[in-house]
Amino acid sequence: MTLLPTQKTPPKMSIADLTAVVYGPAKIGKSTFCSNADNALFLATEPGLNNLDTYQVDVRTWDDLLGACAELAAGNHPFKTVVIDTIDNAYKMCEEYICKKHGVDYHGDLAYGKGFSLVNNEFQRVLTKLAFMPYGLYLVSHAQEIEVDSRTGKYHRIVPTIPEKARRILLGLADMILFCDIETVMGADGKPATKRVMRTKLSLAYESGDRTGRLPETIDLNYNAFLRAFTGESEPSKDAKPAAGSTPSTGNTPVPPTVTTAKSKAQEEK
Repeated sequence: MTLLPTQKTPPKMSIADLTAVVYGPAKIGKSTFCSNADNALFLATEPGLNNLDTYQVDVRTWDDLLGACAELAAGNHPFKTVVIDTIDNAYKMCEEYICKKHGVDYHGDLAYGKGFSLVNNEFQRVLTKLAFMPYGLYLVSHAQEIEVDSRTGKYHRIVPTIPEKARRILLGLADMILFCDIETVMGADGKPATKRVMRTKLSLAYESGDRTGRLPETIDLNYNAFLRAFTGESEPSKDAKPAAGSTPSTGNTPVPPTVTTAKSKAQEEK
């Protein structure tokens, strides 16, 4: 019996099969965007979801994250999307986990290079397992501007705030790197106005990308707009009305009451 394939693997057509890095300035709406994904579960590594109606697990240690991942892998739940918010804090927890395991205060106290390797290997191991699970995976980060020294000179670029080696792991895993940004447009009154958007294509100015090839260069920072762009569906007419007696569907199904929830009357951007 051979393990080699006899036919090509078709491209993944469902957003629930893909991994995305979602990053940008604070309070721009990254968490709000992710909260609209299909049956989303937040693995919340920092406060900030109090004003969003979400299913969430408070993750305060790497062991907490491992425990949540084990339950997700078991499959006895209705969740279809996993959101780690933020992946920056998750990486710090991974560092603390490795230090505690080896009895040091800082991973750099281990033999030269060993600490960094242990942290990054553990971080990559867990994220890779999550990415292989049959759920959409959103990894949320903040944004920072760094100076890049290239062969043609120095320039500035906006990237996720996670450390460089961990950032390389994320970018290698991600099918989509979505940079949340502010764009200046001309308003209806002829005056400049701003709107929140996502950048999806390769640029020297910021880290972004789309392996699927389905997304336009810029999309409104709105999950429905993102989903329409991915599936190729046209935007519904403003005059369209729901069928009589129907109610809008959020795509969320009931979740066991053991899951911690954070609810409020209004949703605000993180």
